[in-house]
Amino acid sequence: MTYLRGAVLGALMAVPVSAQETINLTVASSHPTVVPWVGMIKSHFMAKTDEILATGGNYKIEWNEAFGGQLYKANATLTSVEEGITDIGWVFSFLEQAKLPLSQASSNAPFATSNPAIQLQVHQELLETNEAFLNEWEQYNLKVLGLTGTDLYDLYLKEPLNGIDDIDGMKISAPGVLGNWLRGTGANAVDGALTTYYTDIQTGVSDGVLTLALGALPIKVYEVAPYINRFDAGGAFSGAVAINRDSWDGLPEEVQNAMIEAGRFYTVEHGKDLVERHEAALNKMVELGATIVDMPEGELVKWVNKMPDVASDWAAPLEERGIPARDFLADYMDGLRARGETPARDWDK
Repeated sequence: MTYLRGAVLGALMAVPVSAQETINLTVASSHPTVVPWVGMIKSHFMAKTDEILATGGNYKIEWNEAFGGQLYKANATLTSVEEGITDIGWVFSFLEQAKLPLSQASSNAPFATSNPAIQLQVHQELLETNEAFLNEWEQYNLKVLGLTGTDLYDLYLKEPLNGIDDIDGMKISAPGVLGNWLRGTGANAVDGALTTYYTDIQTGVSDGVLTLALGALPIKVYEVAPYINRFDAGGAFSGAVAINRDSWDGLPEEVQNAMIEAGRFYTVEHGKDLVERHEAALNKMVELGATIVDMPEGELVKWVNKMPDVASDWAAPLEERGIPARDFLADYMDGLRARGETPARDWDK
């Protein structure tokens, strides 16, 4: 009898209560994890996915991490996810103006909101309700999981400003499309990037830069342009955490649902983080010797009204190609207004 009980017990112990399946996925980026929204892919998106799956106990993901340009550089973020070089990656839409034209709407409707979290909320809604926007991304064999944006832009200069009129005649470094924000002000845009700003200002190529606190702090722009002329000049949609569609289709539904939930969590938390880090970065630069010069009320509106109709300049050629840019712009602006935002200029009117 004792032998039989032992044999039965041994047989029962040999049968696993549940067989947990391990899924191997590569997650990558062109930028290092010290960049906040990239670091949050690991700390928020991946961690949240793991947390949700742990409650079910059926699946576990083995993450193969390749952050910081190990697999590809910033000019290949879209194609690398599209072609399956990575399963999951951050797609930098700023550098994909030809392939992701609607994703440039916020950059071409300047100062529509100074709330990064709300800007992301609206783009999340558009992804779910605007077919053209969804197709713009999904045509490249991927599925969007989470969204990213920027913090707020200010003018970091060698001298303090009394108002926006003072930049007339200045040379100001700005990245790509954001040079449009200087049109009509009398300032001359100098194309640049975070990697060039310090030297450009130091050598007199430019008198300062239009940039973000989260970019200015690590490259020490405040050392050569110590006056942070604070406009809180809006933010912009910058890209998405996406997964290769073939990889996605091969995942169990339980894992897909976990990633969808984790992606939304990532988007919301990233929006909050942008606001908190922006203020912290400004405070840190003041500690290190910078001076914040708060612009008088009305200067941001004055600035935006100096610009030509940059939104129409962006939308018109897209409309000629059959891309519904004007409708998308209207939906974006209406989404902001519905959340209580008052754009500095009604670019859709």
